[in-house]
Amino acid sequence: MTDRNLPPGDGYAALDEAEGLTVEPVTQWQLFRSRFVRHRLAMMAAVVLGIILALALFADFLPLENPTDQLEDDNGRIVNLLSPRAEYWFGTDELGQDVLSRVIYGGRTSLTVAVLTGLMVATFGTLVGSIAGYYGGWIDTLLMRFTDLILSLPLLPVAIVAAAWLREAFRGREALSLAILLGTLLWGTLARIVRAEFLSLREKEFVEAARAAGARDRRIIFRHILPNALSPIIVNATLVIGLAIILEAALSFLGFGVRPPEPAWGAMAANGGRLAVGGSGAWWLVLFPSVALIVTVLSVNFLGDGLRDALDPTQTIERR
Repeated sequence: MTDRNLPPGDGYAALDEAEGLTVEPVTQWQLFRSRFVRHRLAMMAAVVLGIILALALFADFLPLENPTDQLEDDNGRIVNLLSPRAEYWFGTDELGQDVLSRVIYGGRTSLTVAVLTGLMVATFGTLVGSIAGYYGGWIDTLLMRFTDLILSLPLLPVAIVAAAWLREAFRGREALSLAILLGTLLWGTLARIVRAEFLSLREKEFVEAARAAGARDRRIIFRHILPNALSPIIVNATLVIGLAIILEAALSFLGFGVRPPEPAWGAMAANGGRLAVGGSGAWWLVLFPSVALIVTVLSVNFLGDGLRDALDPTQTIERR
């Protein structure tokens, strides 16, 4: 039974409006933002990654030494193996190069490889998985057997062999060659995830309605199904970036990455470790690139964890 004094309208909406209890609708973006902000580790990771990215992107505008230049003192002598001090915060290496500058520019190399790898994995994995999951049948079988072949390859041995060849083919552009290599080897897992999402979503009512309205397959895939499968794609691509940083460092550590004198965290850590073991006592040469690598990878993983929780409505987020 309704009150005659209620404003025009019907049901609970009119009653809420009359009593001043109107509820503002919450958009998906607002829901994602509120859930992500509550994940404190992810927020801290986003800030740290923002600082690292800013340093890498704007390194040319910072008051840094050239990472490949040999530094000299007032008497013209090379200042090699100087421990951290006021004028050289991270010290210098055995060639007299500024370690702080090399760490920052090495971050540019590692992040370039990682971001390009993430974009390649997201693009190729999404394309293969969406086609396989939407069409099914022999197309699904063919694409998934090819995906199984990629996933069955031993990652590090294949990467070492391929990197040795690509390093010569892409001389001077080793970062691009590493991104192509890692992107080719890492897309399989995402393809399987996207396929599973498409197998589920293609049977939903909104897809049937789109088909009944005469929508083409391409429009259904990219306008109706794919936006609803973005959550696992974003999370997986983020985690792939962290894995790519580790693999790039491992390949550089083994001597199959970026050529000297271009800086890379893995190569710097390997060189610093050899010098430290050799009795030079230059602990800073292995410490600073290793810390930069660890902090970056942890930040990427925490960010991926926060994105997963914020984008998955079934997750329960606790304050951390």
